[in-house]
Amino acid sequence: MSEPKKLYIKTYGCQMNVYDSERMSETLGGQGYVETKSPEDADMILLNTCHIREKAAEKVYSELGRFKGLKAEKPDLKIGVAGCVAQAEGEEIMRRQPLVDLVVGPQSYHRLPEMEAKTRTGAKALDTDFPEEDKFEKLKNRPKAKRGPTAFLTVQEGCDKFCAFCVVPYTRGAEVSRPADRIIREAQDLVERGVREITLLGQNVNAYHGAGPKGDMTLAGLIWELNKVDGLERIRFTTSHPNDMADDLIEAHGTCNKLMPYLHLPVQSGSDRILKRMNRSHTAESYLRLIERIRAARPDIVMSGDFIVGFPEETEEDFQATLDLVQEVKYGYAYSFKYSTRPGTPAAERPQVDPDAADDRLQRLQALITQHQREIQDAMVGRKVSVLFEKPGRLAGQMVGKSEYLHSVHVSDADVAVGELRDVRITSSGANSLAGELI
Repeated sequence: MSEPKKLYIKTYGCQMNVYDSERMSETLGGQGYVETKSPEDADMILLNTCHIREKAAEKVYSELGRFKGLKAEKPDLKIGVAGCVAQAEGEEIMRRQPLVDLVVGPQSYHRLPEMEAKTRTGAKALDTDFPEEDKFEKLKNRPKAKRGPTAFLTVQEGCDKFCAFCVVPYTRGAEVSRPADRIIREAQDLVERGVREITLLGQNVNAYHGAGPKGDMTLAGLIWELNKVDGLERIRFTTSHPNDMADDLIEAHGTCNKLMPYLHLPVQSGSDRILKRMNRSHTAESYLRLIERIRAARPDIVMSGDFIVGFPEETEEDFQATLDLVQEVKYGYAYSFKYSTRPGTPAAERPQVDPDAADDRLQRLQALITQHQREIQDAMVGRKVSVLFEKPGRLAGQMVGKSEYLHSVHVSDADVAVGELRDVRITSSGANSLAGELI
């Protein structure tokens, strides 16, 4: 028998790209590929790209440049670019980097087998369409290999919000939700393979409206159906928009025992003027009142958020409003970034904030966020939490997992296996994790 071909995938960006990379690996597995950790060993290299971060396309071109020597040594090596940069740049990638054999957008990767076969004839393969067929149904079933205790599951893609800073509507397309029965089947399959916690993914996941047995189902309805899956112990979801945080989803946080007490709900700014310029369609006040309702339903919930500082035309007064909002919410986790332009988005054409001022604001914001994160983490000392153990730690006899609040927790000299869900008493708080002992 011939040796299997080897596939190297490098994944950039969000959790949905992680999920997409898994599916690309699986569909190419049907063509005889097995994954390798080293590009030097690979017969095909795929870069699954993200367009959100600053200078995303240039970073991809730089990465491709590193493969020139490898391609010269192995002329049969195939190099592909997938994901959102592929969608945005298209044929330009092949023009700028002729070593690239294949470019595929995030809505077309189910066509990878045909594209890979085309490259084996010496031709280039390009597909950045938004096809009508359901890519999830076109993909082969997942092989029944054992999985770790956590997994991502995409339930919704695309976005209709058109925030002024964001390229997602252009690279991922309009909002599309998968039918509920297909999601339930995939979740059951994951559980059969060892998964105990599933994170539901979508660019705007709480806008989910997939077909159900009695008409369109909301995200809360989907969560309640997943709550019935035997062996599935934990449910999470990300990323949400404040405008789609419906009453039934808020209620589910207080009543659904498998839905974890953690919510990522980006606000981006605390200034109403900047929120309007961002086309966010909510105000700081409406966001704060929403947080109140969520905490009334689940008082111990840990909130997470996203922030952009230095957005075009942002003043110091606007930035102070963001600090005020952060001070009121007190996030357990938050992600903050300095604004950078995305070609083709409305904000790219507006007057930009001085880079030094934006840097200063980012540092001040991150200092406040870090203070709150540490306070919330330190408050866990002495509490009992439930930990899903995921892997051995760095020290001998140490095991590491996540609490229901998504804190990283490690225990030492404990008889516990990967995939076990155990109660732990927190004994100390470190910079980025908690230590505890089994109860």
